Amino acid sequence: MATELKSGDKFPEGVTFSYIPYSNNDDINSCGRPQTLETSKEWADKKVVLFAVPGAFTPTCSEAHLPGYIKHLEELKAKGVDVVAVVAYNDAFVMNAWSKAQHVKNDEILFLSDDEAKFSKSIGWNMGPRTARYAIVLDKGKVVYAGKDEKGQLSVSAAETVLAKL
Repeated sequence: MATELKSGDKFPEGVTFSYIPYSNNDDINSCGRPQTLETSKEWADKKVVLFAVPGAFTPTCSEAHLPGYIKHLEELKAKGVDVVAVVAYNDAFVMNAWSKAQHVKNDEILFLSDDEAKFSKSIGWNMGPRTARYAIVLDKGKVVYAGKDEKGQLSVSAAETVLAKL
């Protein structure tokens, strides 16, 4: 049964995503091997902004959602955010290519794969097989903000909204 996250909740245990670590090779046609990121452990002592998009390379995601986070990255970091990560149901190879197409390095924004939308489904924030559009702010393993956009909207998960919640 899915349990929506809300402020005050502890981030669930055992949450993992896959990603491809940044390399100096920015050729979109090549990439490394996927790694597993155990977010429950890795993010336990960090301030994290995790935002989800329905799919890499899709119009709203590529033209508005991700660019908002790129634009406001320094402001997010200035508010004490240690990690900014974007997640989608796409596999790690597609997410890696999307980061290169957007000229973003993994040390700036992590591009994570929620394989089969497993995490998103576990919190009830999926759209069929895809991740829904949402944002979660964690501070030392606790949810301090969680918001899911209505289908076709970009408001509660936008970078500007999240920045105002920090």
